[in-house]
Amino acid sequence: MLGSLPSLASEEGPCSAMLSCDICGETVNSEPDMKAHLIVHMENEIICPFCKLSGINYNEICFHIETAHFEQNAPEKNFEKLAAVQYGNSDRKNTNLQSTAEVTSGIHSACASNFPKESSESLPKDRTVKHEAFYTENITESRKYQKSREKKSGLSEAQGSIYETTYSPPECPFCGKIEGCSQDMEIHVKTKHASLLESPLKDCHQPLYDCPMCGLVCTNYHILQEHVDLHLEESSFQQGMDRVQCSSDRELAHRLQQEEDRKRKSEESRQEREEFQKLQRQYGLDNSGGYKQQQLRHMELEVNRGRMHPSEFHSRKADMLESIAIGIDDGKTKTSGIIEALHRYYQNTATDVRCVWLSTVVDHFHSSFGDKGWGCGYRNFQMLLSSLLQSDVYGDCLKGMAVPCIPKIQSMIEDAWNEGFDPQGASQLNNKLQGTKAWIGACEIYTLLTSLRVKCRIIDFHKSTGPLGTHPRLFEWILNYYSSETEGTPKIVCTSKPPIYLQHQGHSRIVVGIEERKNRTLCLLVFDPGCPSREMQKLLKQDMEAGSLRQLRKSVGNLKHKQYQIVAVEGVLSPEEKVARKQASQVFTAEKIP
Repeated sequence: MLGSLPSLASEEGPCSAMLSCDICGETVNSEPDMKAHLIVHMENEIICPFCKLSGINYNEICFHIETAHFEQNAPEKNFEKLAAVQYGNSDRKNTNLQSTAEVTSGIHSACASNFPKESSESLPKDRTVKHEAFYTENITESRKYQKSREKKSGLSEAQGSIYETTYSPPECPFCGKIEGCSQDMEIHVKTKHASLLESPLKDCHQPLYDCPMCGLVCTNYHILQEHVDLHLEESSFQQGMDRVQCSSDRELAHRLQQEEDRKRKSEESRQEREEFQKLQRQYGLDNSGGYKQQQLRHMELEVNRGRMHPSEFHSRKADMLESIAIGIDDGKTKTSGIIEALHRYYQNTATDVRCVWLSTVVDHFHSSFGDKGWGCGYRNFQMLLSSLLQSDVYGDCLKGMAVPCIPKIQSMIEDAWNEGFDPQGASQLNNKLQGTKAWIGACEIYTLLTSLRVKCRIIDFHKSTGPLGTHPRLFEWILNYYSSETEGTPKIVCTSKPPIYLQHQGHSRIVVGIEERKNRTLCLLVFDPGCPSREMQKLLKQDMEAGSLRQLRKSVGNLKHKQYQIVAVEGVLSPEEKVARKQASQVFTAEKIP
């Protein structure tokens, strides 16, 4: 560090040549002056081997090492060497330069060998700031202490100052406490100020800290931690804002969903009300009046259109009111004698028919102005009852009866409900038929006939049994019904069987017979209450043509509704059987085929 000692130009007495310093080039007169000059160079170059402290003299660096680095430095070894160098000779000017260089070299060696291997990242975050303050304070205190010692002792030489600084009673550099020996002071510092001892080296391979979030480079771990904390606080704030925004979005979405659900439910409710009102109108439950009111409105409309004379209006109104009062149909829509006309036709013409089965005599009733659009079930009951009234088998249970008008039929069904038949069906129609245009079906026909002690049953053909939605099983069942009592194979069979009530969705008809063609296909013969009297009366002609039967004939391909129900009459019920049927109708079920 200091280089080799300069060569002496001459040693011949006081008048020898001037000596020149190899370091700075300064010339001196004698060798002792050169040695003193070199010592100045040495003092200026002294650096603390532990914390890189520099810029102080030799005495101050020794005191600094003793007080600040007594644990890291080997005091006995280093200070023995210092003592040997500084106090080996009584005269400071005669100090051996080689020994001084050795001491200085040893100090620098200690600096190289005593670098701590621990990372500063493992230190507490506030340790760096404390140690920086400690180093500055320590240098200041060491200088003050040295000057004070020099003033008190009155020593002017460096040897005495170093000796007093090194071997005076040690004082704690942190709290100022004085101990008797260095060992006690070491124990005191280790126990009382242990946290201040683990200090990083200042400006010695100082680590750099990269922020993991933004890449900012920091030279202080504490600053980095505060910087990262700011990132985390910002992130937490942003997350909070995001949560607030997310919560606001969820609330908005929830409100929008609620509004959409409310609109959807409102629309569904509106559609349900419209559908219900439509069904009420369709099935006559809209409180718009019944047979009487509808009949009067239609006749008034005919008068307004000029199709009916006012006198005819009053005459027909009087007949209607009289019919309703006595409960008997006025017969204005009835056509009789059709079964007899069919017998003549099959006997004389019908060359394509192998065999035909006809029910007992049946009168045809069609709908009038008063029941148009909803009265088919009532008209079919009138047709069925007209056949039963002409048979002696049912004379006992139907004694004194005539074909009732529609309001009377409604009253008879209500009486059956009040008697205890079909409570479920009654509740569906609000236990009221009179004064309404409510439709009736197979269940109401069964209930009414059973209440009159007419034995019957409902058979439900609830699904298709043939290709293309056809019901061949229905045709087979009706054929067996009519042909069960036939002997032989005559072409025309007039049975004692009453007609069959045939129901499907939206309409009902009466089956009055079945024919078998020569190609073995079956065809039903039905009376439709929607067919007016003028069309039915064409069948009464003596020269009936085959085309006239088109409105009666229904082949397998003509009946393609999803479901059919029939009500078949089988005889008369005893009073006990009637009671049993009434109890069974509490949980009403139809017989299903297949």
